[in-house]
Amino acid sequence: MKTTLANVIGRAALAGSLALLAASQADAKIDGLSGTSFSLTAKADLIQTPDGGSVLFWGFAPNDGTAQYPGPTFIVNQGDTVTIALSNRLPIPVSIVFPGQSGVTATGGTAGLLTREAPADNGATTVTYSFTAANAGTYTYYSGTRSDLEVDMGLVGAIIVRPYGFNPATPRAYYHPNTSYDREVLFLLTEMDPVVHDLVAAGKLDQVDTSKFWASYWFINGRAAPDTMLDAFIPWMPTQPYNCMPRMHPGERLLMRVVGGGRDLHPFHQHANHARVLARDGRLLESNPGVSGPDLGYQVFTYQSAPGQTMDGIFEWTGEGLGWDLYGHKASDPLQPNEYAPDHGKPVPVVLPDSLSLTYGDMFSGSPFLGKLGPLPVGAGTQNLTGGYFFMWHSHAEKEMTNYDIFPGGMMTMLIVEAPWVAIVE
Repeated sequence: MKTTLANVIGRAALAGSLALLAASQADAKIDGLSGTSFSLTAKADLIQTPDGGSVLFWGFAPNDGTAQYPGPTFIVNQGDTVTIALSNRLPIPVSIVFPGQSGVTATGGTAGLLTREAPADNGATTVTYSFTAANAGTYTYYSGTRSDLEVDMGLVGAIIVRPYGFNPATPRAYYHPNTSYDREVLFLLTEMDPVVHDLVAAGKLDQVDTSKFWASYWFINGRAAPDTMLDAFIPWMPTQPYNCMPRMHPGERLLMRVVGGGRDLHPFHQHANHARVLARDGRLLESNPGVSGPDLGYQVFTYQSAPGQTMDGIFEWTGEGLGWDLYGHKASDPLQPNEYAPDHGKPVPVVLPDSLSLTYGDMFSGSPFLGKLGPLPVGAGTQNLTGGYFFMWHSHAEKEMTNYDIFPGGMMTMLIVEAPWVAIVE
């Protein structure tokens, strides 16, 4: 793999300039396929990496179109009968298993160890899987054939089951009102060992030894930073359509759907505040199932995302406890929505340094106050045109914040807390 400093800097600059576009257009909703009947084809294609490389992967292609990494996110309703037809254009058999779904049936294809499989290099043979989405929640799906190889190659995705009576105007993750939210974001965490992918690309499947697996790329929703922060469905990343750029206003409830889609544990850390874990593996943490709601929920500052596990949690931020007014109000100014009232009108409790004594980060607006812009030195520039507060969300395993050892990158994105008057388009 050939990587130069020039192409790394150039790509980072491109991503940085487009982060503003993402901040104005990217939304805090989950992209995916809705319905009850889906058709997938397993096939090979390439993904791009922010260090200037490209990697062969195996992906699920909706309707035999472009393969995706990861596979398409299926968004269905509780009680739906879901049908997924799978065909295969890869050199080895492929199947799909659905952890957390009961009563899965499979017809067609050939018998495999865990379920029926679509045979190799035979796009005409279809395996049809069917199940009833009996429980709301966040789930994963992946190939049940040579999972040690095929999941790393990209045959993995997420399923979101909306609860009975789901109303997008007043959404809930589960039946209970304590699972209500304002915005939701998917964090499907995966990793790749490019040595495996290079051997597969060279047709040397017999030389692949997954016991020597050693990841060098880490992804959120199929993208490594800084590409995580670009718009979804950008045309130059056709096989990596999903982004991850959470945005919210103070006081809103952000539902984090975290999926361990690979073979490694990832300590995914959200700066700015704790989150309350409500559910694991599509089941509420409740003492009296179906009655009490998530009364066994617990707070975390880092999601310990285990392989194959899903976790649903609520993140909130109001600026409580800062000790000063985050809007720079005078005491006579009106409160903003969800403003932490005890800090209203309090000045910043330190003397801010002279601008010549500062080093300016790319996300600094020039002002310490939410929703405001301030003067910047000539040439400093900013990627923050709305005066938002940027908080890095990332893997707390430091090596996972790189792209093939180039920092920063990998399993990383930004949360932007926007002022109440800044529109967040969905």
